Amino acid sequence: MSSQASFILIFLFSFLTTSFRTTAESPSFVHHLCRNTTRYSANSIYSTNLKTLWSSLSSANASYSTGFQNATAGQAPNLVTGLFLCRGDVSPEDCRDCVSLSVKDIAAKCTNQREAIIYYDECMLRYSDQSVFSNLTVADGFLMYNDYETAPKDVDLFKKLALTTMTEAAFEAANSSRYFLTRKAKAIDFKDLYFLVQCTPDLTRDDCLFCLLESINGLHFENIGSRLLFPSCNSRYENYKFYNETEVNTTTTILPSPPPLAASTTPRPRKGGNSKVLAIAILVAIIMALLLSIAGYCFLAKRKKKTSDNAPTFYGDDLTTVDSLQLDYRTIQAATNDYSENNKIGQGGFGEVYKGTFLNGTEVAVKRLSKSSGQGETEFKNEVVVVAKLQHRNLVKLMGFSLEREERILVYEYVPNKSLDYFLFDSTKKGQLYWTRRYKIVEGITRGMLYLHQDSRLTIIHRDLKTSNILLDGDMNPKIADFGMARIFGMEQTQENTNRIVGTHSQ
Repeated sequence: MSSQASFILIFLFSFLTTSFRTTAESPSFVHHLCRNTTRYSANSIYSTNLKTLWSSLSSANASYSTGFQNATAGQAPNLVTGLFLCRGDVSPEDCRDCVSLSVKDIAAKCTNQREAIIYYDECMLRYSDQSVFSNLTVADGFLMYNDYETAPKDVDLFKKLALTTMTEAAFEAANSSRYFLTRKAKAIDFKDLYFLVQCTPDLTRDDCLFCLLESINGLHFENIGSRLLFPSCNSRYENYKFYNETEVNTTTTILPSPPPLAASTTPRPRKGGNSKVLAIAILVAIIMALLLSIAGYCFLAKRKKKTSDNAPTFYGDDLTTVDSLQLDYRTIQAATNDYSENNKIGQGGFGEVYKGTFLNGTEVAVKRLSKSSGQGETEFKNEVVVVAKLQHRNLVKLMGFSLEREERILVYEYVPNKSLDYFLFDSTKKGQLYWTRRYKIVEGITRGMLYLHQDSRLTIIHRDLKTSNILLDGDMNPKIADFGMARIFGMEQTQENTNRIVGTHSQ
């Protein structure tokens, strides 16, 4: 073969493979949004600043290796801010190609628009005449879902499996350095499911988690594939591998057999996903999933030490600890102005609660147990020893107690904002529980329960967790209270059986 013929063959092979790569790996357009609120003229200062911004984001020196970069150009009122985010599994080369195409495409699709965003499978790019950096944005969501639906009889199971996996992925992603995570759920005998969640790295951890949960909450779990795109984050699941598994460390979760899934088709877009409220259901699901997993560990593990409901409550040197907390009855009586009605701040199933102030100015909450209450001396001592042993910011702190004059009194730190039910069930006050605050309250409760079940020296099962037993301090941080029903586990004990039902009965 002549050298000329060899050159031609090499050239043709190079041309064909290059053309194939360009075609196969060309970024896939998904959606764009032009705000259409204000426009700029072609020769304006804003136009010049915007071109400078685009040039910076698409330059050869941009941060394609990390997949994220923000930029600013100009000064107010012609300031332009922008950023790009590449999917966490794409290569730096593919990231660069996607961003370069995004700049050209958004200029054509949103001509003279002062604010716009464009999405591809591989990346997203946005710019605005307002600051977009470090600002959580869950408006203007774009929802897509697969045409194929799960069989009606299997929807609940499918939703449970997908929601649980995605929620776990959201928490893990928000705690990672890249705010990106993929997960594969292997359902035995059926098609596997693939999940992806990602936030822009400029967000705080809490904002990333909030955004992901909001995105997950808007997915169409009735369908076998769905995604929701927000400017600050996105979430997606499919029954086919839509990301580059070799570029990421994908955790595989083995799930119970879900229903058979139909073959995948191209997702059908539907505008929506603009929900600005994080449903309480997903928050309950999160905390219940965590509590159940912890409780399962406590109750289902092999029993190593046997006890009974009549076993002694106190262990080791606990009596010494309790004695050191005993307060003089007259001191408590004086602090509450002899249990004045003006000082009364609440009433529970076992008695009344008063606000008190000691001579040194310390404010306390005094729980005066009713003589006719169902809580006997055993329960009283139980609450003393339990709370005295616990030190956590999400648990109410026991300051002392008194057993004089047939009175049984517990003295706690004063928590000014009463209990969670005081806000939840008041039509006016529940407005103070905006969704970021609700999430932080749920997170605090979860941390407190995790401490009780796993991290404290004694394993504690509360057995009466309800909104009236969640107190809120001045900064609306939750503190778990009322341990009269609590069960203490031994140091090596992992299982216990009870012979009576405890807790608050539903009406």
